[in-house]
Amino acid sequence: MVTMIFLGIGFLNSFLFRAQDPCACLPKDIQRTDVVSVQMNGPGRVGKKVTVEQKLKAIKARCRKGKLVDAVGKPIYFYQLQGCWGNPPAEYQEILRAQQKELEKLRKTYHVIEMTCNPGGEMPM
Repeated sequence: MVTMIFLGIGFLNSFLFRAQDPCACLPKDIQRTDVVSVQMNGPGRVGKKVTVEQKLKAIKARCRKGKLVDAVGKPIYFYQLQGCWGNPPAEYQEILRAQQKELEKLRKTYHVIEMTCNPGGEMPM
C-alpha cells in the first residue's frame, strides 16, 4: 500500500513538472537549446545567443492540454526565417516579401517565434 502511494506521488510529481515546463510541449523538430536569435556586440562580433528555452521563459509560455501557449493562451508557432545568404539568390526580394506576408498571416492566430536563419551569428560568406 505504501509503495503504491509513493508510486502515485512520483507519477503526479512527474506529470506536474512536465505541465510546468513549457519545453515539454515543444514540436519534435524544435529543441530547448535551439537558437532563436543572436545579439551582436558590434560588426562581426557575436554576442549573446537566446535559446528557445530562454525565449519561452521570457514570454511566460506554458503547456496547456498538451499545447504550447503564451501567457495569454495564444498558441506558439516557431517560424524558421530565410535570408541569411552570403550571395543572395536572384529572387531574394520576392522570397523575403512572401516570408513577410506569411508571418503577418500567422501572427493573426499565433504568437510567432521567429527562429534566426543564422544561429551561429557568423557573417555569411
